[in-house]
Amino acid sequence: MQLTEQEQTKLNQVRLDDCWKSSLTEFLLGSKMDQLRNFLIAEKNAEKVVYPPSSLIFNALNTTPLPNVKAVILGQDPYHGPNQANGLSFSVQKGLALPPSLRNIFHELNTDLAIPSSKHGDLSKWAQQGVLLLNSVLTVEAGQPTSHQKQGWEDFTNTVIDVLNEQREHVVFILWGAYAQRKGQRIDQNKHLVLTAAHPSPLAANRGGFFGCKVFSKTNNYLKQNGIEPIDWQLDA
Repeated sequence: MQLTEQEQTKLNQVRLDDCWKSSLTEFLLGSKMDQLRNFLIAEKNAEKVVYPPSSLIFNALNTTPLPNVKAVILGQDPYHGPNQANGLSFSVQKGLALPPSLRNIFHELNTDLAIPSSKHGDLSKWAQQGVLLLNSVLTVEAGQPTSHQKQGWEDFTNTVIDVLNEQREHVVFILWGAYAQRKGQRIDQNKHLVLTAAHPSPLAANRGGFFGCKVFSKTNNYLKQNGIEPIDWQLDA
């Protein structure tokens, strides 16, 4: 794809891993990205607080480059409390209390693989090993859950999923809850493994369908069957 000087300048302004940027060029230069960018600029001009900070909006993609992706854990939108969101789905910065969904994830991890619950909620170690911790929507207004839905992020993350679906093989997609599972309908299950369960939020998890889903052992078994190094789910202290 031959770019004009103006298009190249526009692309250079996106703080995104080069592999992802190359595969997402058409979207990044398109009208939907322009609308999304204009929306975020308007939010900033209105002096609204947006999470995560701009340097971490693409943290999931920058921490887990396209060639490294082994698994995807798809979330909905970032945490909307102060300092919580770090650009990785279900993850929070070290030193913060564990959100209820993450506590349930750690409980299932312990039940599944006998890995003790971590005292912190920073999932960067998973991302560095190839677990793409991708939210469907990458920004949110402080204190306003779902406030940035239907502004263009869903189209962006659909494109990310399409790129993985088309360009990679043997990726495990972990889809918790109906929202994530709807996005998963675009995945070719002849090429990839799709694991579904209820959402780990307390309301959904306690109804059944999350606890006992064993996605962590199922992910590693599938990776090993396809000659791929499994994930070490144990987080550092």
